[in-house]
Amino acid sequence: MSSKNKNMENSEAFFRPSLTVRKTSAEIINEVRNTLRMLRTRRPFTPREEQRKLFGSASSRTPENRPPSVFSLHASSFESVEPRPVSYVRLSPLDHKPKLLLPFTSNEEYPISPPKPPADSEEIRKVRNARTRLFRTVSHGNLLSDKIFSSDESKRLSFEEQDILGDIPRSNEKFSAKLTVYSGFEDVGLPLTYKEHNDKAAGEQACSEITEKASPSQVGSKSDHEHPTRSGRPSSCPDNTNWIKSDIKTDNNFEVNETEEEENYWNMKILPILHELETEDNVENLCHACAILYQVLVEGNMLGKRFKRRSLFLKTLYKLCDIASDPLGLKLAKIILGLKVSGKNLLNVCKLVFKISRNEKNDSLIQSDQILDSLLELLRAEDLQVNTEAFLYCIGALKFISGNTSLIREMVSKGTVEILVQLMKQINLINENEPGFCSSGHLLVQLTATLRNLVDLPQSRHKLLSYGAIPELCLIMEKRMNDKDICTNLARIFSKISSFNDCCSALADCSRCYILFLTLLNKHPKKQDLVVRVIFILGNLTARNNQAREQFFEVEGSINTLISLFQTHCDSDSNSKQWKNGGELRNLKHCSEAEDVQIKLVRVIANLSIHPTVGANLASNHHVVALLTEVLEYKSVDECEEMVVNTTATINNLSYYQVKNSVILEKKLYIAELLVKLLMSNNMDGILEAIRVFGNLSQYHEICNFIVQRKVYKFMIALLDAKHQDVCFSACGVLLNLTVDKRWRAILNEEGTIKKLIDCLRDFGPTDWQLACLICKTLWNYSESVPCFEEDDSNTLFILLASFLDEELALDYDSDNDLRDYHKLYWESEFKPVAQKLLQRIRN
Repeated sequence: MSSKNKNMENSEAFFRPSLTVRKTSAEIINEVRNTLRMLRTRRPFTPREEQRKLFGSASSRTPENRPPSVFSLHASSFESVEPRPVSYVRLSPLDHKPKLLLPFTSNEEYPISPPKPPADSEEIRKVRNARTRLFRTVSHGNLLSDKIFSSDESKRLSFEEQDILGDIPRSNEKFSAKLTVYSGFEDVGLPLTYKEHNDKAAGEQACSEITEKASPSQVGSKSDHEHPTRSGRPSSCPDNTNWIKSDIKTDNNFEVNETEEEENYWNMKILPILHELETEDNVENLCHACAILYQVLVEGNMLGKRFKRRSLFLKTLYKLCDIASDPLGLKLAKIILGLKVSGKNLLNVCKLVFKISRNEKNDSLIQSDQILDSLLELLRAEDLQVNTEAFLYCIGALKFISGNTSLIREMVSKGTVEILVQLMKQINLINENEPGFCSSGHLLVQLTATLRNLVDLPQSRHKLLSYGAIPELCLIMEKRMNDKDICTNLARIFSKISSFNDCCSALADCSRCYILFLTLLNKHPKKQDLVVRVIFILGNLTARNNQAREQFFEVEGSINTLISLFQTHCDSDSNSKQWKNGGELRNLKHCSEAEDVQIKLVRVIANLSIHPTVGANLASNHHVVALLTEVLEYKSVDECEEMVVNTTATINNLSYYQVKNSVILEKKLYIAELLVKLLMSNNMDGILEAIRVFGNLSQYHEICNFIVQRKVYKFMIALLDAKHQDVCFSACGVLLNLTVDKRWRAILNEEGTIKKLIDCLRDFGPTDWQLACLICKTLWNYSESVPCFEEDDSNTLFILLASFLDEELALDYDSDNDLRDYHKLYWESEFKPVAQKLLQRIRN
């Protein structure tokens, strides 16, 4: 025999190398496949709310501490004229303290003389008469009617009324005056010709639209008898066609002029529709009229605040809100929002849309009426801090319709995500000590719930990354840590997006996220729906890269937090199901809530253990190992499959580290006893994880003796017939470690192991060179000291090895480049050296 052959005969047996042996990159990849594995688990399920509410049934807010989801809304809820914005300038108090008049009787005199009116000059009387007539006009008349009243009625005004009206010239002669009215109100209607009216409601409306200052102007007049009215009284004003052309200054400090063309458009296009709205009783016809009206306003460029008759126009629309019809309400809301109302009216129209959107059956109406565009424009254009409550109901409506799969794509395409992110950034600027902090919290509940629905679409997730939303979401969590509702919604968002690599990487780049998540767990340890999602997020983060594992581990108290939560939910599950102390186990297809948290916690530990430093530390942690073994003691794989399988996989990861203080190695025989119970089950995933643990532990003589004494090796040999690639790989690893000891080779050969290994090599060799290498190593150990190969087995093995060592036959060069390179790497580095040695032994 040549020296080369002698060296091969005297070489040591193949076995799985320990950590002290320097490994190649291929060996490291092989070990990761064989031992250290990250775990996956189901994302927590979010049940759908049966009813659409502003705050769901699980909200931590009490009814008295939150805006209502149900409310009454009528025409009277709207304001005819919107008030000026409130001035926040505080005036200095007056030094003068006025003296009050004392009560008196008929027999007593005033102790102090009452103020006397100034001397009435002729000019002052003229001013008062004119202001008086104007006041009577707008107090008693209909701005759109032809009713008049006698000029003599102005004489019946009290002294106080005249004094209030001020310095408008008054004359006993018949006249008509064209007025230029300056108003700070947004909804001031058309400036009016001085004219008498009898409609009290319209008169009161007009009165409310006249501001404190008015400048008279000279106009022509006609005789009273030329304008008879329904009451038969002569008119003192020009007829209804002689409307005043005037300039109105709005809050935005621009002048609005109505041209003759606009006036004609109003009379010809809009007035007929308004009359129809006032007289029509059929809801379907009203809806049709509103649809036409909106189109007419668009064509006439009359949307917005420049519309001069806007106040009167809105009043007609407000009256229709009393009609209980959702289709009509949507059309009214679209027109009202188009007219850019503000203040209480903006709030009420948002409530109207919110109320309609609560009914899921109205989603199709919302889509067809395109009210979404109006809501998004509102959020884009209006001031958040001024209209916080209106935004609340507006985004609440968006939250409801975002649950509709047919509407969600339209919402994303129209920029909903961008708008919500911008609002989120504005809210983050509000400090905790500012007055709007609490109300903005209610708004954030709606905003985050809407985003939670939108991120189901890939386009939404891409936009979140593009607009830098993830750091803003983390900032919200930091500032709103005490708000369980907001934190729960944020956890739901992160649990969704962290399942995708790009979003998970962006979240991992927020270095403070680990501290925030751990703080959240410590702050709300008993809020199960929050805890389970945060743990799921941490599992996703730690599954990606070693940097995330290291950053999490370095946060002070991170592992203790996981242990504390694990123990808390173990105790909770123990009390509810009595699975300790001989309690009867229930065969449940679904795990309890406490078990769900434990499953996610086990996954985090398993993923952390992939990092060498963290894994070695966890393997030496008595509390961690004790909790894992406790699960295997009292849990059945039939009762909760995912929990038992994941726990076994975690023990497998920790058993990889052969460190001095490893608790896994210290308890290896006890763990082996627990694994035998799992091997006897019918669950293939559980069996596979148990075999992997035995693959690591079988490097120790105590475990090898245990495997032989308890006949576990027979189970490993039988699994070679499973025709399952991963099962064969793990079982072959255990057999490889057993064959290192010469005492067990003959015993193993009695079970027909050689023939089964050759069958596995033939079946899986060309597609898995790692498995082929492992089989060749096991056959080498078998053949070292006993003549174990029968002639047929030798011939079959010789032919297989010869063909597999031929590169052109073994490697498929027509396959994908990446796949071919992958196969070539393992064929050259692992399979080829071992197969050549085994082939040479067979030849000899």
